[in-house]
Amino acid sequence: MRLLFITSPVYERMSAFLNCINTGVAFFKMHLTRLITLHLYTSYLLFMNFKINHIQHIGIPVTDLNRSETFYKKLGFENVMASGFDHNGGRGKMAMMQKGEMIIEIYQLPDTVLDEIRNRADGHIDHVAFDVDDIDLAFSELKNASFLIIEDAPVFLPFWKNGCKYFNISGPDGERLEFNQIL
Repeated sequence: MRLLFITSPVYERMSAFLNCINTGVAFFKMHLTRLITLHLYTSYLLFMNFKINHIQHIGIPVTDLNRSETFYKKLGFENVMASGFDHNGGRGKMAMMQKGEMIIEIYQLPDTVLDEIRNRADGHIDHVAFDVDDIDLAFSELKNASFLIIEDAPVFLPFWKNGCKYFNISGPDGERLEFNQIL
């Protein structure tokens, strides 16, 4: 019987090589899992009955609504709708700024939460909103498909002429996607 003795430098190189292989396998598994998850979400979306019409608006929290409205007007946007809303016991205000087919929702939360907006390090776009024809159908189908829905039910807001209803889902990296029906 022969015993194989591996010297320390050879062992270290072999160990490092095996660690690289293990790391590569783990990396591959992680990305394969993400691809399968994305495929399942995409495949399920192909069979849903509700229709996403287009991006309805991009939501941007601001710290001074008047200053932001002036800024967007200089870029050629027009305030097509303004309203107030309740948030965590305080009162916020918002404006829908439109230029052509583009709409940007700028909104100022109550003073008690403005520091969080001022101190964001990763950007200020808060959500992308999709326009849908039937908010209740969209909510039901996304809930049945096990999407992470943030609200318990579609929420009514007194925006636009007759109001709107919306809810949000959380994407795979925590991004907020809003589904919105203008009533």
